[in-house]
Amino acid sequence: MNQEFTITVFTENETGLLMRVVSVFTRRHINIESLTVSKSSMNGIFRFTIVVLVEEDRVSNLVAQLEKQVDVVKAFYYRSEEVIYTEIALYKVPHNIFTNGYNVEKLIRAHNARILEIEEEYIVIEKTGHQEETEALLKELEPLGIYEFVRSGRVAIVKPMERLNKYLKSLEEKKLPEFEEQ
Repeated sequence: MNQEFTITVFTENETGLLMRVVSVFTRRHINIESLTVSKSSMNGIFRFTIVVLVEEDRVSNLVAQLEKQVDVVKAFYYRSEEVIYTEIALYKVPHNIFTNGYNVEKLIRAHNARILEIEEEYIVIEKTGHQEETEALLKELEPLGIYEFVRSGRVAIVKPMERLNKYLKSLEEKKLPEFEEQ
């Protein structure tokens, strides 16, 4: 049975790595629901946060294949309850919805959103939260008119202490002592 998993892939910053990571998914016919790439907490290491809907055995195999990529340091997968995550959504709506008798301010407050920018022709609203929350606001704004809508990929931090730090520390401990020069 398909479940939602968040995969974190820690890599060096090399050209073409995004294409190689995505091709691992493509070859296995696994759709990426969300993809975010950023710096990690470790200098020189980047973090891919990827959301997929698959069976656990497939995600386990996928992570093993990702780790075979040359510039991948380590990859992990987590169930939704093991991560704290959010997304950000931006909605560009017509400026006149505030003057046409709609109570848009109440709608924005009810969804814990905020007005990011007000222009003569449009207003940009920002909402952070889970996908279901950003979709709910979208559905309520659609009858009023939407010029543009965009949602980011998942940004996630895992609840267990960061496994990569433990993994790198274990590698350091396994190193043989260097021979002293005479």
